[in-house]
Amino acid sequence: MIKVGLILGIAGACRTDELVNLTVDDIEDVGSSLIVKIPNTKTKIPRIFVITDVGNILELFRKYMSLRPPHVKHKRLFLYYKFAASWQEYHGKNSYSVVASYLKLPDVACYTGHCLRRSSATLLADAGVDITTIKRHAGWKSTTVAEGYVENSIENKTKIANQVLVGTTTSAITKTVNVRESNIPSNINFENCTNVTFNLNVNK
Repeated sequence: MIKVGLILGIAGACRTDELVNLTVDDIEDVGSSLIVKIPNTKTKIPRIFVITDVGNILELFRKYMSLRPPHVKHKRLFLYYKFAASWQEYHGKNSYSVVASYLKLPDVACYTGHCLRRSSATLLADAGVDITTIKRHAGWKSTTVAEGYVENSIENKTKIANQVLVGTTTSAITKTVNVRESNIPSNINFENCTNVTFNLNVNK
């Protein structure tokens, strides 16, 4: 349950109440991925996100679903399986403090399901995702909130440090080589490059 909660929470930037209220009807298994719908959100903007099969995630989700007792009448996704008599109970927003405890993190009580939402936004910001995409993914109306994650991104701070200290800037370089030429250089060297994309076009 905890692993599935971590996957859903981080993949979808879910709020605590969104995880608690998630039902089996909100998740569609289409074979190669899971399509997850969050119909009721704090901002009144329904969200949909997809979970692909990275690291056998789908197998883990399906295993969790196979444990669901057939006689449970409600459709909430997360159940409490510790005791048979507790099958009708739901997991709450503080269930994820057990993860912080397992990882031996300080101030365990401070870690709730909302940390999954923050982690999702932070991972996107560190990956260089633009603010519009972060807002759309997390369902934020406020640009200020999304900007907070970008401003605190280690990747973004590193980029700024390089620009301040060594004058590194972002630039585009186009190199065209005709394979029929006899003076083709043996190699092309790039120095002081970060976040570089190479596009190779081969014309036969």
